[in-house]
Amino acid sequence: MKSILTALQDGRLIELPETDKEKALRYMATILEAIPEVSPGVDIAEGVLERERSANTGIGLGWACPHIRVDTDGDLFSVIGWSPSGIDYGSADGGKVRLLVMYYIPGNQRTPYLKELSGLAKAIQKGQGIENIEKAASLNDVRNELLNWVSASIDNTMPQAKARMIKLEAKHALATGQVCVTPQGLERLIPFYLITGGGAKPMALAQDAELVRLIETSEIGPIGDRPDFDAGGYRVFIRSRSAYKADRAMYDCLAIKR
Repeated sequence: MKSILTALQDGRLIELPETDKEKALRYMATILEAIPEVSPGVDIAEGVLERERSANTGIGLGWACPHIRVDTDGDLFSVIGWSPSGIDYGSADGGKVRLLVMYYIPGNQRTPYLKELSGLAKAIQKGQGIENIEKAASLNDVRNELLNWVSASIDNTMPQAKARMIKLEAKHALATGQVCVTPQGLERLIPFYLITGGGAKPMALAQDAELVRLIETSEIGPIGDRPDFDAGGYRVFIRSRSAYKADRAMYDCLAIKR
């Protein structure tokens, strides 16, 4: 389940804005194409759609595995799409698809892909099928269910799987040894966006009002390429950075209270 863990780590679990199958697949394809390690010049959307025209990848039971195979070697990558209302996918059982796992499969990764797909199917069968995904109210619910499936595939002990996910999400902290996140700390990780630059004070976008207040009133200073920093009693870890005009930048962050 390595590619699924990597997708969760890198923020490639998304809520699909479209219920139209082709539009949803094209949207997911653009995310795969944005991965730096993916071979340039590969039209993932057309490759995936061509595969769908020849054989529908709807597994049934509410999920599908659209994919593209390429001749070059490289790593196996995936992006995970969640559709709250479901997509009319044309699956053999006629049911709507709530979960799509789209794969980019290099020539040297075909066996690992089949093993991962088999492990995912077995994990779903061990649980309650797609039922919890159908009942999910948010991406966080979906993520937790995926964690259950990954846990079932990797190990029968849930705390170890949770610990592994925390290590992935707080990789900067664990790499530097500046903070130790335990399985009990999972719920204390707060995702948020930080917008800086343009001569204005940093602005935080988060559901946690206290975090927003403390981040925006702290002296953060230039962030640049720093992997983490302290702000208002929180340790903040930067997962990714997007640059915009007028020297503005948006950081995808995780915060944990010290």
